Amino acid sequence: MSNQYILGISAFYHDSAACILLNGEIIAAAQEERFSRKKHDSSFPTKAIQYCLDYAQIDLNQVSKVAFYEKPLLKFERVLENFLAIAPKGIPAFVKYMPAWIKEKVFFRKHLNDQLKALDLGETNHLKVTFSEHHLSHAAWAYFTSPFKESAILTIDGVGEWTTTAIYRANGKSIESIQEQSYPHSLGLLYSAFTQFLGFRVNDGEYKMMGLAPYGNRESEIYKNAREKIESTLVKVFEDGSIRLNLKYFRFLEGKRMTASKLWNDLFGMPQRWERDELTQSHCDFALAAQDFTEHVILLLAKEAKKVTGLDNLCIAGGVGYNCAANGVLIKESTFKNIHIPPAVGDSGSAVGAALLTNALENDSFEKGNMELKNDISFLGPQSQNHQIRAYLDANAQSYQTFEAFEALCYQTCDLLTDGAVVGWMQGRMEFGARALGARSILGDPRKPDIQRVINQKIKFRESFRPFAVILLEEDLQEFFCLEEPSPYMAIISEIIPSLKKPKPENFEALSIREKCDWINSDFPGISHVDYSCRIQTVDEKTNNRLWRLLKTYKAKTGYSLLINTSFNVKDQPIVCTHQEAYDCFMNTNMDALVMEDNLMLKSSEV
Repeated sequence: MSNQYILGISAFYHDSAACILLNGEIIAAAQEERFSRKKHDSSFPTKAIQYCLDYAQIDLNQVSKVAFYEKPLLKFERVLENFLAIAPKGIPAFVKYMPAWIKEKVFFRKHLNDQLKALDLGETNHLKVTFSEHHLSHAAWAYFTSPFKESAILTIDGVGEWTTTAIYRANGKSIESIQEQSYPHSLGLLYSAFTQFLGFRVNDGEYKMMGLAPYGNRESEIYKNAREKIESTLVKVFEDGSIRLNLKYFRFLEGKRMTASKLWNDLFGMPQRWERDELTQSHCDFALAAQDFTEHVILLLAKEAKKVTGLDNLCIAGGVGYNCAANGVLIKESTFKNIHIPPAVGDSGSAVGAALLTNALENDSFEKGNMELKNDISFLGPQSQNHQIRAYLDANAQSYQTFEAFEALCYQTCDLLTDGAVVGWMQGRMEFGARALGARSILGDPRKPDIQRVINQKIKFRESFRPFAVILLEEDLQEFFCLEEPSPYMAIISEIIPSLKKPKPENFEALSIREKCDWINSDFPGISHVDYSCRIQTVDEKTNNRLWRLLKTYKAKTGYSLLINTSFNVKDQPIVCTHQEAYDCFMNTNMDALVMEDNLMLKSSEV
């Protein structure tokens, strides 16, 4: 039997991506932004496709099917009806965007063929193209990468074609839609509206609002008023988790801003913040009200999914699946016995979901596996080889040390970390998805009181209030955190155990954001947020071996395996992909050391 290759593609909204399947197995996947260096690149993923084909050592002649992550004509129908519903308000946006929409949606099959032909990588006329509905692609990515033979699936995002939230029942190769919420009533769009009201960018700053929320005070008037107004005026919530937005307060239907700014200002008794405005306690209190409300709705949706499916397993996908705090609450509530949240839960993962669904439906012998895949579905991107790295460093007259034994490199790196160094860490194939999971990471010692400020301000060049994730050996998880199940994809927030917490000062709520940020709240202040919460990544020996060995060495040296792990990039830039980009980032920031495969570089101050 000949090999069967399926090319999966997502494009034209945000986070375009491509993948290649070989006989049903994911062998390569990447987001276009990693190659174009344009964050959240939405263009056709030319470079990502090129990478996937190169990795598989094939061209388009050997690809049998192309799976696209949504149905363009259905999306065009929604856009057209949206413009007609608000006319004449939407005429400027209609005139501006409609020519591109007609090309990309109405005549999409030709547009896709033209884009693939332009790659000049083989014939395209033989390609069979399949189109999966947007939320079904999300669902397929979550379910087919899970260890479950049957599962409920919950997908939540801004909007697909029409669907904004969906509950599915999956068994074997079948994924059945049970309930759906339709546009414009969307929890994802509502969360983005909250994000914009606080001065952060839509489709980029949502995680900033989530990080700001723990600085809020539930006893404040701002919090109480915001929570009350959200539920009494802005949105109606039903028992099954469905919602109905009061569209008078929103402007996204007109293709402009998310919110009707003046109405929001009057409703919440506070002005909208703009990006360069100073953050105040009022913004923190509002963020907490918005986050609490969102978690409340997600819990209702999970309970509804349990009720209508009767299953013990739940898979989660869609952009709202990046809300690690809500994920942590879901796990703590134990509505389901088992929960699977894959990496790349947004649109990039849907490229793979569409391909996996096509493979399942068109393969008579398909059987759903029950393996725990962990990072076998994370490290799917390019890898720099040692000879390439050394040649580049030599060409740049850079001093470096090469280690024949990886254990020796681990010992040297751990010595640097315990001395307070911040280390760039580039190993193996690049991660797929928004999280750095140890292939393109920046590492630090979480015991250091000022480590968060140093990395945020001198290396990442980002807001000082933002916390860092923690990595630790999977087998050490319950020694440090109130979490029982592994978290290999950094998708869950949980609290540090009580014995490691420091008591809050009596005047805590009177402290400024800066003072709260500087407060040493645990034995590991670099990774415990102001409310003692931590975004956790567990590391196992089999699927993340090199990072596991580093943590094992660090534990032998210090007595614990916890390190700070943050993405290898600076503010507003995608995570680095190549050794050249890693080197440039290292040289242009205040990182102290850089490890690329078996090679170690030090800044002159560390030599």
